Amino acid sequence: MVRMSVLADALKTMTNAEKRGKRQVLIRPASKVIIKFLQCMQKHGYIGEFELVDDRRSGKIVVELNGRINKCGVISPRFDVPLKDIEKWVGNLLPSRQFGKVVLTTTFGIMDHEEARRK
Repeated sequence: MVRMSVLADALKTMTNAEKRGKRQVLIRPASKVIIKFLQCMQKHGYIGEFELVDDRRSGKIVVELNGRINKCGVISPRFDVPLKDIEKWVGNLLPSRQFGKVVLTTTFGIMDHEEARRK
């Protein structure tokens, strides 16, 4: 069966492992988008360290979980969101203003909604 979204599969795998109480999770296949997304999550403290395992195919990523992920997913199809509408999307997607991040892909790279608003 064909994988429709590698990022969606990776995030669902992480969320399921987190719900089961696992300390580590293996994500495959690896991609540049997944690595950038994991760096963003690591910067905000949602995951620990992660390591790229080169198996001479598509690669694997071993992620250290620290129990801070409640829900993590992909919005598909990818919508074009102008700068003035970011606040509306954040209000619709996040449960409150105090916690949670919306990660966006921009022309400047993958970043969370606060960093995208600053740039």
